[in-house]
Amino acid sequence: LWTQFGEVFDKISEDGTVRAVVLASSIPRFFTAGLDLNETSGIATISPDPARRAFVLRQHILRFQHAISAVERCPFPVIAAVHGFALGLAIDIITACDIRYAASDAVFAVKEVDIGLAADIGTLARLPKVAANQSLVRELAFTARNFSADEALSLGLLSKVIQGTRREVVGAALETAKVIAGKSPVAVLGTKHLLVHARDHSVPENLEYTAAWNAAALQTSDPGDAIAAVKAKRQPKFAVLPKLTGKL
Repeated sequence: LWTQFGEVFDKISEDGTVRAVVLASSIPRFFTAGLDLNETSGIATISPDPARRAFVLRQHILRFQHAISAVERCPFPVIAAVHGFALGLAIDIITACDIRYAASDAVFAVKEVDIGLAADIGTLARLPKVAANQSLVRELAFTARNFSADEALSLGLLSKVIQGTRREVVGAALETAKVIAGKSPVAVLGTKHLLVHARDHSVPENLEYTAAWNAAALQTSDPGDAIAAVKAKRQPKFAVLPKLTGKL
């Protein structure tokens, strides 16, 4: 299923008519229950040789990471609408999202140590960069204890907690998506791209990269369209993006 997850997001990423994505579960009680252990149980026995097993296991982990990172590679803002249980893999997924809302019934946990593993699909790479409280990040990763939506909010993992369950949090996420969808797609795509770049580079490097990016992006007709819409007291209408393939 995780390979299909990545394929869906890669397909979305190519669609120039998309403006924003809301990610939620169709099952009210679970955002995700975590990793399917049966899916990986046979890999460790593929060869009697430790080095050969390691090659296969490494390739498996890298493919898994690549699939979940499709959320971050998606050029459009992805809003996580978390509800119910969000365990293990859920943290890998939502830390790759741009905006995270949770229903008040949400329960989170970094569960990997409970099955004898260090989280390897994205949680340990992204959660320390998302969260404000590094001591709490480490406590949660070491203990695998459950934590509430309110604690996730205080940690900095969430933008807001929505009182209610799946319906309420998905509704709130869709409202934010509608606001984003009304903005220039060139500006929104560029903003996401530059924010991800800023996270992984120094300030001087990001400023120089942003100057090069906007040297091209500022040539768009979108600012003129937006100004004309303001003068005419109407909502701006922006052209769709072309089909996007490969890395921006």
